[in-house]
Amino acid sequence: MTFRKFLVFSFVLIFFISSSYSGYSQSKEFTISGKVMDDALNVPLEYATVAITRPSDPKFLDGGVTDIKGEFAIKVPPGVYNITIEFISYTPKSFKNRTIESDLDLGTIKLGISSSSLDEVIVRAETTQVEVRLDKKIYNIGKDLTTKGGTVSDALSNVPSVSVDVEGAISLRGNENVRVLINGKPSAMAGFGSTNVLGQLPAEAIDRVEVITSPSARYDAEGTAGILNIILRKEKTLGFNGSLTANAGTPADYGLSANANLRKDKFNLFNTTSLNYRNGPGNAFFDTRYFNGTFDRVVEDRDYNRLRRSFNTNLGIEYYITEMSSLTASAFYRLGNNNDLTENYTNRFIDNDFAVQTLRREFVTEDGNSYQFALNYSNKFDEEGHELTADFQYEYDKNEQPSLISEDVLFSDSSQEIGFLADEETTSIEKQNEFLIQVDYVRPIGEDSQFEAGYRGSFENDVTDYTLKQQDPESLQLLVNDTLTNVFDYTENVNAVYTQYGTKFGDFSFLLGLRLENTQLKGTIDSKLSEEEITASFGFPIDVNFDNNYLGLFPTVNLIYEIAENENITLGYNRRINRPRGWFINPFPSRSSRTNVFQGNPNLAPAYASAFDLGYLKRWKKITLTSSIYYQYETDAFERVQQGTGEFIDGIEIIRTIPINLGTNERIGAEAGILYNPAKWLRLNGSINFFQFKKEGDFNGVDFGSKNESFFARFSSKVSLPAKIEWQTNAFYFGPSENSQTKSDGIFSIDVALSKEILKDNATLSLNARDLLNTRKRSSVTTTDRFIQESEFQWRERQITLSLIYRFNQKKNQQRKRESTNGDDGGEFEG
Repeated sequence: MTFRKFLVFSFVLIFFISSSYSGYSQSKEFTISGKVMDDALNVPLEYATVAITRPSDPKFLDGGVTDIKGEFAIKVPPGVYNITIEFISYTPKSFKNRTIESDLDLGTIKLGISSSSLDEVIVRAETTQVEVRLDKKIYNIGKDLTTKGGTVSDALSNVPSVSVDVEGAISLRGNENVRVLINGKPSAMAGFGSTNVLGQLPAEAIDRVEVITSPSARYDAEGTAGILNIILRKEKTLGFNGSLTANAGTPADYGLSANANLRKDKFNLFNTTSLNYRNGPGNAFFDTRYFNGTFDRVVEDRDYNRLRRSFNTNLGIEYYITEMSSLTASAFYRLGNNNDLTENYTNRFIDNDFAVQTLRREFVTEDGNSYQFALNYSNKFDEEGHELTADFQYEYDKNEQPSLISEDVLFSDSSQEIGFLADEETTSIEKQNEFLIQVDYVRPIGEDSQFEAGYRGSFENDVTDYTLKQQDPESLQLLVNDTLTNVFDYTENVNAVYTQYGTKFGDFSFLLGLRLENTQLKGTIDSKLSEEEITASFGFPIDVNFDNNYLGLFPTVNLIYEIAENENITLGYNRRINRPRGWFINPFPSRSSRTNVFQGNPNLAPAYASAFDLGYLKRWKKITLTSSIYYQYETDAFERVQQGTGEFIDGIEIIRTIPINLGTNERIGAEAGILYNPAKWLRLNGSINFFQFKKEGDFNGVDFGSKNESFFARFSSKVSLPAKIEWQTNAFYFGPSENSQTKSDGIFSIDVALSKEILKDNATLSLNARDLLNTRKRSSVTTTDRFIQESEFQWRERQITLSLIYRFNQKKNQQRKRESTNGDDGGEFEG
């Protein structure tokens, strides 16, 4: 062999060997493993995030999450990597420029609570079920079996400090003036300032609920009771994953929902879609004794049949512009079609003798659609929390509600002549446009301090077009009632700037903030009635067309003192505002019946409240105690009062309900909650909230002051049985309550649920019964100078639901994974 041939042969051989080795190396993978623990409690951190990147290739991203034992094992090709382990509220740990040429065991990695997260203390009960922070508590309610196949309202009813009454009204610590946010912002999902739509959204769409009883200056000052922030799910697990949920129940309750997420190196695509069909029967009974009029007693027996059909979808994409900045765009759409039929049998008595029976039918259809577009830009200047975020949101709602009312005489004795009972047809069309702009800037100062500042502008316009047609007794045609037909145009604009500063020194941490808000409330009425005629119906002067501006300062103070590693005391102070919504101001009456009307009050001014909150937290090995006492003083507090109008229909006086600025409302209360895990198979959770309020004030010469004491308590137990079966029981009791005119009895209800893991733990089958004993009813007595009324009301009867959840490309409960960065939850910001 010549030298030239040998040289060529050698190069070919070397190339072949090198190529073979290269191919082998590329196909070879090594394992990076380790175990993540809490350095204080020495317990595993499940679902801690392990992110693996290449310094030479910014687009490369791999990783995973830890299992129930806090362990992880991730395969990667040979190379040089940066490895970062993170868990929400903990200081992350990084391993830079690690050369992987063989398996790498990082051993036990202990994470401690971040000192830069000034307001965070983590409490663990079944994988971070609750997080207690300086100004709020965060609940992962998706773990609650009794909410499977249920709605957002069902889920909220199981959150400590929160109660949902029989009509779906939400209160916080017994106070109904609570601000409900979706992902930190007002949302089309909450409808026209109400919470009705929350009864149609599936509970599976929720990632967590933040109960904010002492809001910092970063939050909107609306809501004297505090804020409920509902965070919707958005996965960030690598690859494609999600879940499908189907449920069926009785009374008729059918639903399908899907949650999907696709995570790549430069973007995260997420979607939640649901389709629901629900029939919600209810009933009510009213026994009213009148002091004036032809009939001294009227007994009403009502049956409600509510059909709810809804479609909801939320689609979003988060694009990672760089490693430190991202742009998130999301769109939400809701389509609702509801039918309500109310049948009211009314028996009228004279001197206890049965005189007249009528049947009133009210059929209401409601077609609504809402869409919302949101953009969020986030730029992190460094890994220490220096960040700028900007948000823009636009939403549009339209709700059309026609109704047809008819009434027939079923019986009348010879002594009574009932006049013509005209049919009525009403149409209410509501349109809402809202723009929201917010900018937040966060700048850490050193290791233990942080400065924040921001602006928020909210611009909302609501137009309500109301038409009333009544049957003419001669032609029997439906003719427009010009005196009550109207268009109400309402505008609410709020501009706010805030700043706050927090720091930690030794065992003390504090967060001081100041928010300046300017509120404009503007309303105009288009009606054939003159301003004098509208005013005359009230009996006191009102401003029909108004343009009011309110400028307010809202300071906040939040303090925390770490007594020991597992024990602390918190103290909070904040000033809040309660703005009247459009329907509270609209002076034209809504006609739930001919003799009971609700009428808004254009003179209604915002109410202001100052609140103090003192909290105590203590953790033992198996027990966690959270407790607080609170005090609130509110001026110009809202109160609904019922009054006789002096007008009569068929011998019955028309009763009007209007909201007023009563005067002061002084509220004091205390609450305590215990999480107890005596064994791996048993978890217990109980809480109680006691409160007292004292209202003082009068209206039109009548004293509406009152003093009331009440409480509510809940208990939950969750038992893990053999064969991967879990059993949960929830019990709730709301004690008797009283205001200036009404005394209400206590309400007790109990929910039970069973679930079983199937299909190799990829699916969960659940059976639950809400209000098992069918006792969730409100019984009350209302006393005025015109009548005494006893009533019982049940919004929804007992519900039994079978639900199946199938997870693809997920471990059991992987959808409960917590994110590693505060507030990084799909556009959430604290506004």
